[in-house]
Amino acid sequence: MTTAGTPPAPVTGPLSGVRVVELAGIGPGPFAAMLLADLGADVVRVDRPGGVGLGIDPACDVTNRNKRSLVVDLKAPEGSERVLDLAERADILVEGYRPGVAERLGVGPRECHARNPRLVYGRMTGWGQDGPLADRAGHDVAYIALTGTLGMIGRPDEPPAVPANLLGDYAGGSLYLVVGVLAALHHARATGTGQVVDAAIVDGTAHLSSMIHGMLAAGGWQDKRAANLLDGGCPYYGTYETADGGYMAVGALEAKFYAEFLRLLGLDGLASARTDRTRWGELRERVAAAFKARTRAEWTAVFDGSDACVAPVLSLREAPDHPHLAARGTFTEHEGITQPAPAPRFSATPATLRTGPARPGADTAAVVRDWGLPAHPTDDCDDLVTDGG
Repeated sequence: MTTAGTPPAPVTGPLSGVRVVELAGIGPGPFAAMLLADLGADVVRVDRPGGVGLGIDPACDVTNRNKRSLVVDLKAPEGSERVLDLAERADILVEGYRPGVAERLGVGPRECHARNPRLVYGRMTGWGQDGPLADRAGHDVAYIALTGTLGMIGRPDEPPAVPANLLGDYAGGSLYLVVGVLAALHHARATGTGQVVDAAIVDGTAHLSSMIHGMLAAGGWQDKRAANLLDGGCPYYGTYETADGGYMAVGALEAKFYAEFLRLLGLDGLASARTDRTRWGELRERVAAAFKARTRAEWTAVFDGSDACVAPVLSLREAPDHPHLAARGTFTEHEGITQPAPAPRFSATPATLRTGPARPGADTAAVVRDWGLPAHPTDDCDDLVTDGG
């Protein structure tokens, strides 16, 4: 844990020297700020008294790694001034409140840009800053439901399958916010003028389906679940259960990969079934029966080293030990927590995992010193440091 008085770990990464203020929230905002921090930015998380976390020990909330924290009560008279002092010295600010909340707290774009015209003000919401639903509460599953993407996922005779909160919060939300604020930062450095980035999960998630909409317009995609090449409708692109209750993932789309897949699976007489949809039912049954004859480990060994595009479906705890991921260092362990390593990778400015999750308020003195903030009566108050739980 980084504490006041402890020198920060050396910073590398392409965003080294970029200062980011994160107004604490949950979900896509913290993940976006973590990505910026992983890439080398100095991210200061402004936590609220009492915390706002996931209900887990803050020491395990890896979305707060590589950050520093101070606690500010934005409802107190001096709270907004504290945030504005940070915004004045920052390149990027990230907030995930409902529309209008930051303005009511006195830390909206107008107030921040009055202090720092170059600031990139990133806003992360589900519905966006305007529109009929802008003021409504919501979560990932509702956002992706309206975009048509949730309705694409799952079997046709079952409810749509919920993809955790990866599709909406993190893919359609966090990653689009990061792209947006970095593009705006490039503009600000070229022109001296900051701007507001409105990153809405509904917009980003809809954007992710661009290829599908093109296929739909061309008649190459049916607007229903499990009826298409990439949504489980195709018998050589999906998952199959093995003898021990495990699963294998199959993606043998191209003809040569499909031929290799059939050969290793021990099936014959099915070459023409690849392009003959009238035989897809037969193909699926025979493939399913074949996979059920052996365990996941046995099938993994059969397909190892081949171009059949088949892989075992691993659990979260199994994934870090897969030989390929272990060789690449896709996962790492820090302070006793196994977690994904920073991504993507850079040849000249590698990203690093420098510190574990920031504890609320633990870095106040260091941030005040490093950012040159005006002194504040609560700077030395130890009771602001919380362990949560």
